[in-house]
Parts: sequence; C-alpha cells; structure tokens
Amino acid sequence: MTGPVRRFSEFHWEDTDLLAYKEEGSAPFKAITRQVLFHHRELKSELRYFEMAAGGYSTLERHQHVHAVLILRGEGQCMIGGEVFDVGENDLVTIEPMTWHQFRANAGEPLGFLCMVNVERDKPQLPTPVEHKALAENPAVKKFFGE
Repeated sequence: MTGPVRRFSEFHWEDTDLLAYKEEGSAPFKAITRQVLFHHRELKSELRYFEMAAGGYSTLERHQHVHAVLILRGEGQCMIGGEVFDVGENDLVTIEPMTWHQFRANAGEPLGFLCMVNVERDKPQLPTPVEHKALAENPAVKKFFGE
C-alpha cells in the first residue's frame, strides 16, 4: 500500500504504475498512457491520469456514466457530443452520459488530464460506421477526425 503522499515528477506519480491506455486492438487510440492515482470503493470513485504524446488521441466512445476531465498539461482539442472545443491547462470538461467524446493532442505537444469516474462503470461503446459518419457531417468534427 502506498503512503498518504505520493510525490509527482515529470507527470508521473511515485509508486504508481504507468499502464497501457487500453488493451491493444480493443479500440482505436494512439500514443496514450494511463495512471490510476486513486481508487476507493467507499467513495465509489477512481481518479486517473491520462497522457498522450503529440499527435495522440483517446478512443471515440460514449458511456452510461458521467465523468469529469481536468486538463493538467498542454493544449489540444476535445469533441463532446458533436462539438469541437479547444482545451488547455486547468480547463474542466464535463462529459454527460451517452455523449460521444474524444480527446486529441493535436497542438504539437503532449496533452495530459485527470479523469474522475465511478469505480463500477459500464464499458465504453464505440460508434458504428453510421454513427461516425453522422458525427463527421459537422465540418469541424470532420476536421477534428482528420478526414
């Protein structure tokens, strides 16, 4: 068990494993890692830190649970519910249930963020080709996807 204080250095916390974002091949993503910083059954929450290298991105997905994302490092963009937003350090992003979302480190630098979610949560849903096409009908989303 780790002590009550874990030191931070270069976007890594001591005694915290640097994990793969997801299982390779489970969903599309690029150049992203995960650290679980806090997990507590009584509070029913988990705090995680994700970091993508420049050009990296998270999976385009949605869930039945709400979660909050706090940008800690860099600048980039996120697509939330068919709208694209520029994000940077200290911005807070709220993602409502069943809302398509994706983060991209598309500003030429790493993008790192804290994400708070329920300990017990549903698995992410990936868009069908029809749903992806519908999102990309918005020119800003199409550009965000790199299409």
